[in-house]
Amino acid sequence: MPKVLRPHPSVYPLRLYGDPVLRRKANAVTDVTAPVSVPGFAPVSLKQVARSLLETMFEARGVGIAAPQVGLSTRLFVAVEYEDDEEENEGQDKPLRSKMLREFVFVNPVLTVLNKKKDDQMTEGCLSIPNIYEEGVKRNRAVRVDYLDLDGQPQSIEAEDYLARVFQHEIDHLNGVLFLDHLPASITDEYRKELSALQRQSKANLKELEG
Repeated sequence: MPKVLRPHPSVYPLRLYGDPVLRRKANAVTDVTAPVSVPGFAPVSLKQVARSLLETMFEARGVGIAAPQVGLSTRLFVAVEYEDDEEENEGQDKPLRSKMLREFVFVNPVLTVLNKKKDDQMTEGCLSIPNIYEEGVKRNRAVRVDYLDLDGQPQSIEAEDYLARVFQHEIDHLNGVLFLDHLPASITDEYRKELSALQRQSKANLKELEG
């Protein structure tokens, strides 16, 4: 009996730490007009996926989210720039959409480092690893991202400091890398209990999705 796919949601369920999709290198988009199948849901356009990714990100109070974080192993991520310090926005009650200055949608992004000086002073977290935040993740201070937009047109953007960090974090996701991978094992060991709980929740979520 064929599996019944769910209707495309406005907000996706997040894939959590321990989900194998978060460790895979995502596939390049070869045709921006082709339907996209997020596992468990009916196929839709890439533009619809991008809209739902943004809504998922706002719902989770984030500044960026990559397609693998909703189970889609595709080189696509979205991000936003807010009015004031993005770090201060996380965890507040005011809707983040009201503070948005710009939104970004990147298809097949390619990162070029513009400033090799590293910054490790900002706190970093991840929607797929909720409630764990750490300083010490070294990121390049300035980068350029070359990418396709949702119409398949080549674009390029340069970013510094916090926005550069966001872009690097999301491109890491497309390569199967999590921000905890950049930290010493002694730090991640401190979260062993929390990470084990996330792995158990991830297995339960996958079982429900496949059911």
